[in-house]
Amino acid sequence: MNIFKSHFWYNKSQRNGILFLAILIIILQAMIVFVNFSSDNEIDLNSKEVLAFHQQIDSLKAIEIENKKPKIYPFNPNYITDYKAEQLGMSLLEIDKLLAFRKTNKFVNSTSEFQKVTNVSDFLLNKISPYFKFPDWVVNQNKKSSLLGTKQSEIQNSYTKKRSTTTDINKATAKDFQTISGIGKVFSERIIKYRSKLQGFSFKRQLLEVWGLEKQVADKVLSTFKIIEKPSIKKVNVNTVTFKQLLKNPYIDYQLCKKIFDYRDQVAELQNISELKNIKDFPLDLYDRIVLYLYAQ
Repeated sequence: MNIFKSHFWYNKSQRNGILFLAILIIILQAMIVFVNFSSDNEIDLNSKEVLAFHQQIDSLKAIEIENKKPKIYPFNPNYITDYKAEQLGMSLLEIDKLLAFRKTNKFVNSTSEFQKVTNVSDFLLNKISPYFKFPDWVVNQNKKSSLLGTKQSEIQNSYTKKRSTTTDINKATAKDFQTISGIGKVFSERIIKYRSKLQGFSFKRQLLEVWGLEKQVADKVLSTFKIIEKPSIKKVNVNTVTFKQLLKNPYIDYQLCKKIFDYRDQVAELQNISELKNIKDFPLDLYDRIVLYLYAQ
């Protein structure tokens, strides 16, 4: 009996400890059952503060990426190495064409000649050509050739200008645009491409949106070519258009597209296309061009 008693009976200090432990367990159990530990303070991921924070992070990332890019110093393209050419974005075929040209003991003496030899794209040429450094005698010779070429081009344009097939800017061909002084093959094709993107020019000032086209040259084009026949543009219903379809509008970027969809969700349906002006920070100066591709129904 003494054996069993030593296992089931405790002194006063031990009994108090067990009692305190039992009370503590009961209190903890009650807190788990009856106390709500969830927080009512939910974070709005679309709030201005959160969006501003994300934009700041994106800008810092962009700066970091830009800082990591290798710096480009002026160089003579005739002595470009494989590694340097690859860093600049040239393909192996373009590099090989330049090396094959140099093996004939010939030199590239201008930006246009570099493109002719390598067949690099206009985009890459515009990116790397500012770093080309030719000898001074080559630069002076190119200036003289450029002046002579300009005069010859003006004479040729004054002759071919009379042979333009149309004066309608929406029907003009690339050759028609090349009859204008300052418009060559690159710009004429660029105008045609942008016209296709717009489904035709509806306003004269849209010509100024062609990338790289100076106002002075654009005015020359508009002095010859007019919008005689308005283009037939395929419009989409702003109330049923998808996000991807709306982004095809040449004047709507991702941020504006999101704002239009948010506004559409708020009002359920736009009764009139002019309601777009009610959207906060809507670009009113582009309204007449944006609605060329939209209607409300």
